[in-house]
Amino acid sequence: MIRHIVFFTAKSPDKIDAICEGLSLLAKIPHSLKFEISRNSRVDLYGNEVDVVVYGEFADQAALDAYKKHPNYDEATRIVRPMRDLRYAADIVVPE
Repeated sequence: MIRHIVFFTAKSPDKIDAICEGLSLLAKIPHSLKFEISRNSRVDLYGNEVDVVVYGEFADQAALDAYKKHPNYDEATRIVRPMRDLRYAADIVVPE
């Protein structure tokens, strides 16, 4: 299994809801085992710069690749990119 985690910062606080809405297109892509989009709760003692978190679980690399090739992925990117500042992504392979 692969855990796909992406962190976004908004160019301005008033864009956070629109970023979440744009990213909601990703939840309609059928290749994930689990998928969540969340606003950062900002309760960490050391850093709260992240505004939005995307978390997905995929059976394998083929499923993650299919997710990224889906038309909704391109559309979400087109919508969100102008509103976001930073994007950090990590893919963690979970041993079976």
